Amino acid sequence: MAIPTKILSPLALILIAAIVLLANCRHDVLQPDPEPPGLPTGASFLEPSAQRSGNAANGYQYLIYGNYVGSGIPFQVFKQFFGSNSPDDLGRTGDADGIPFQYNVVTASNGAKVVAPTCLTCHAEKINGQLIVGLGNNTADYTTNQASTFQTADIAVKFLYGVNSPEWNAYYPASRSAQAIGPYILTQTRGANPADKIFAALSAHRNQVDLAWIDAAQYNIPVEVIPTDVPAWWLMKKKNALYYNGLGRGDFARLSAASGMLTMLDSSEARQVDQKFPDVMEWIRSLEAPAYPFPIDQPLAAQGKVLFERKCAECHGTYGAEETYPNLLIQLSTIRTDSSLANMYQVYPEYHTWYNNSWYAQGTHKAQLLPNNGYVAPPLDGIWATAPYLHNGSVPTIDDLLYSAQRPRFWKRTFNNSDFNQQKMGWNYTVETSKTDINTYDTSLPGYNNGGHTFGDVLTDIERKAVLEYLKTL
Repeated sequence: MAIPTKILSPLALILIAAIVLLANCRHDVLQPDPEPPGLPTGASFLEPSAQRSGNAANGYQYLIYGNYVGSGIPFQVFKQFFGSNSPDDLGRTGDADGIPFQYNVVTASNGAKVVAPTCLTCHAEKINGQLIVGLGNNTADYTTNQASTFQTADIAVKFLYGVNSPEWNAYYPASRSAQAIGPYILTQTRGANPADKIFAALSAHRNQVDLAWIDAAQYNIPVEVIPTDVPAWWLMKKKNALYYNGLGRGDFARLSAASGMLTMLDSSEARQVDQKFPDVMEWIRSLEAPAYPFPIDQPLAAQGKVLFERKCAECHGTYGAEETYPNLLIQLSTIRTDSSLANMYQVYPEYHTWYNNSWYAQGTHKAQLLPNNGYVAPPLDGIWATAPYLHNGSVPTIDDLLYSAQRPRFWKRTFNNSDFNQQKMGWNYTVETSKTDINTYDTSLPGYNNGGHTFGDVLTDIERKAVLEYLKTL
């Protein structure tokens, strides 16, 4: 009996949960940044939180080999129907040798081997054919409901192993969760990410006290999905708060450990994952942005540096030998980008209320979700590699970001990781007149708007080119 090849696609949904909880991280756990003496209009300072230290080498091993997601396709089924000779780009050994980099072979608590997704499902991507660990996945497709595919997979695994088998019991938590949240995490375009909605939907099915699974949702789950663009991991070391809206506060390893919530049995398993994630956070703090791989006009970049430090550094920080990063939350009335993501936690408070009363918000290393009325001005290290731009990925290039009048309403890209535009710094795209398929980004949709951040509009064409050239050096 053949298992549909689409099984791989829904499994990518499992680890997308990790993007929300591994989005941003504090770098200096001993010496937090001081509050700036004067703040820009419409900005507020995000206070740092004490963080646990860890072992970076151990963290990387756990990242690529760990069982923080402990449910997936039975190993032998994966090998038979999907093969195990992929160039996984990580140089792994053992059972994981030849398994695609987005997945790992883990031993479930009952001893069965399964292929489960890792954090790299969302936090690794290729540019010009080269895998960059820590770069957000900007090509994933969440436009179709994968619940039906898991229903088909259920039949196949039952047929091959039986409903009382270790393989079925190791597979079922992944299937159960994917079917529960599948209808609620559909995006309107490829490349957009439903991370916030995944955890909102999952919390409806988890007991606050012991995190045990609950079949019937505890509260109504809204159908609307607010898209996000997966941020780069190397930015985390500078931040005092997680997520685009500074929602995640407290212990970042605790926040990140909730990546296992989709398949874990209860809080006893959560504690095991939580003990490992300070190591993962330490490794993430060690990441550096990849260097721009194409020629740079250094004299023009030098001019751009002066302009950047005069017009942009107040919010985005300075770069070089003595770097600064102000950790500012910019109010919606000032930034004026799409407000849907920030407002979602006001309109639908169930998820952050659940979290703040859950196991994750208890004990010495507790964490909280505190909604804000704005977005964090991010660091810009490696910005060349992180297209598309804004928190919802609505702007295809930096050139468009710096001049709002030329941003396309409908645009389409090839999703070829070599289709990079060096002049505009971002993805090559075509301007469309309407949304024709899932590869077309429609900025008129709720949550997908490309307005706001118009600060670059005051630059002349020459100044804009200079600033863009300087950004290539970061």
